[in-house]
Amino acid sequence: MDKYYISTAIAYTSGKPHIGNTYEVVLADSIARYKRLKGYDVYFQTGTDEHGEKIQIKAEAAGITPQEYVDNIAGQIKDIWDIMNTSYDRFVRTTDKNHERVVQKIFKKMYDKGDIYLGEYKGLYCTPCESFWTESQLVNGKCPDCGRDVEEKVEQAYFFRLSKYQDRLVEYIESHPDFIKPESRKNEMINNFIKPGLQDLCVSRTSFNWGIPVDFDPKHVVYVWLDALTNYITNIGYDPDGSNEEFNKLWPADLHLIGKDIIRFHTIYWPCFLFSLDLPLPKQVFGHPWLLTNNDKMSKSKGNVIYADDLVRVFGTDAVRYYVLHEIPYANDGNLTYDLLIERINSDLANVLGNLVNRTISMVNKYFDGTVTNKGVFEDYDKELISMINELDSKVEKKMDNLEIGASLDEIFDVLRRSNKFIDEATPWVLAKEEDKKDRLETVLYSLLESIRVCGLLLKPFIPETSDKIKSQINNTKEELKYLEDNSYTVGTPEALFMRIDKNKLLEELEKGE
Repeated sequence: MDKYYISTAIAYTSGKPHIGNTYEVVLADSIARYKRLKGYDVYFQTGTDEHGEKIQIKAEAAGITPQEYVDNIAGQIKDIWDIMNTSYDRFVRTTDKNHERVVQKIFKKMYDKGDIYLGEYKGLYCTPCESFWTESQLVNGKCPDCGRDVEEKVEQAYFFRLSKYQDRLVEYIESHPDFIKPESRKNEMINNFIKPGLQDLCVSRTSFNWGIPVDFDPKHVVYVWLDALTNYITNIGYDPDGSNEEFNKLWPADLHLIGKDIIRFHTIYWPCFLFSLDLPLPKQVFGHPWLLTNNDKMSKSKGNVIYADDLVRVFGTDAVRYYVLHEIPYANDGNLTYDLLIERINSDLANVLGNLVNRTISMVNKYFDGTVTNKGVFEDYDKELISMINELDSKVEKKMDNLEIGASLDEIFDVLRRSNKFIDEATPWVLAKEEDKKDRLETVLYSLLESIRVCGLLLKPFIPETSDKIKSQINNTKEELKYLEDNSYTVGTPEALFMRIDKNKLLEELEKGE
């Protein structure tokens, strides 16, 4: 069985994650679940990034220790990942003792190799982003990432020789065309960041102490990226003194799934760290787009933040999962509004999917006391539906291999829409009135159940609870992803998968905060 190691970026424990942050773990979960469906031995890792000056400042303001602060936020993050029904195999934390121990060893190994050296850092520093910038990188005198003020800082620091690996990195990226996806992000990294010249990277700090101490120089703590990025290897058993079997099995990762705003760190710093450690690079880094609200980036200062748990309370987990997976294109930002979410639930989940399942099971119960087999009485227009069912698996696989998650859902819903059209063409209610059409009617309902079965199985990665409900209602456990000629069904009682929402009424209630 082939292994598949997928990770998200680890969430920074500065505050509760909004739906834009949560989108990433749902996206990763859909890929992990799909790979399991296709027979892979999947390892799915996520977790939290818990050190740094920003957290120390927030903890002091709250009158608690940094550890108490991150324990609280990490708990909130894990709760939201669980509310979204994500099937991670390990939830890692950078305050775990094993991670801290291995990071110290990694730092020492790089130092002994000459890849880390002691120097002095003078630069323009953005505390919220924990990043140093040069004057030319600022935008209108402010941090290019978050737009906040920067301050000049001078301190003794250890540096990683990023410049040493520049040529090797360019050669690697250019000879591995799938390493950075989408293509636009790859071009941006090479042309805007690498080729103009890599500066050596500050990898320790002395102006705060909430971090992993450099064991041979304890007034320094390991700076954010060397601590955070190494989580992908420390938590699966990497050790500079000898790694375990799990590491040897899982590394290199098949996919790092990260937000487009941190692709620089994952495709420049991380590969160079791995070069220094003589380790292979992950097979692919995908910088996914953002989820906006009303076409604007979410931020607490703008007051436009939407939280996943609030959405789930109103709409249910699968409806929220479906929306964020379907609405965010492969390379462009997606948009979330309550209006659009309600429309999508009504049009796709209630009308197309829910209606098809409900109508079909109701007719099987009404006309055949719940039990049908394939009587083989076909018409010409049946061929299109059966052909679409048989081609669906390979179409979805092609889209999923390209990480086009929304397009994969479109393929499934094309078959569901065709199935609804098939009901209109076959007119079962007319066939039911003619005794000599009974076998044709049974064949029609059988074909609809086969469509629902295959689509239901392929929906499992995206809307897992709904997929299980479909399986339960059609009462069929066959796992083949094609139209079976010799299946049989004894269905259960139809229950609505998704209720249509009165949009105006709900929007009014949400406006009032009910």
